[in-house]
Amino acid sequence: MRPTRSKSWFTRFAKWTAKMAGRPVAFVAAVGVIALWAITGPLFGFSDTWQLVINTGTTIITFLMVFLIQSTQNRDSEAIQVKLDELIRLSKGGHNALLDLEELEDRELDAIRAEYCRIAEEARERLRRGQSDTDVPEVARIREEVHELKHVIEDERRELGRLKR
Repeated sequence: MRPTRSKSWFTRFAKWTAKMAGRPVAFVAAVGVIALWAITGPLFGFSDTWQLVINTGTTIITFLMVFLIQSTQNRDSEAIQVKLDELIRLSKGGHNALLDLEELEDRELDAIRAEYCRIAEEARERLRRGQSDTDVPEVARIREEVHELKHVIEDERRELGRLKR
């Protein structure tokens, strides 16, 4: 399945550049440029201009790549947030208040995180006491049923093996 093509030329260019920059051939090309530059050092007498060429070139490329890669990262991060929001929204018992958390202030995020840290610590304590760490008992029941079914299947396979002999 081919992904949807972006309408913005900048988005397409940023995605393409980030993809190409992350490939081994890009690394090999960069090493090649540096090797070529180093080899030409004696030809130019290791002059200030010779050094300025590599410094200027790498600075410009780095400067531009920061913006292109950041653009791609922002878009990917947003897409992941939307997908997570959808999973929360669809989860039975999920807290819709957790949707769009990335828009909250740090103080509000810290308060929510502290609450989840408390819940996690309580769950760990229940595990230490041999209790369940989930508030969804039907999952534990389903797990037990699956475990029982595995035993039934194993017994059936053994019986089948005996019958084949």
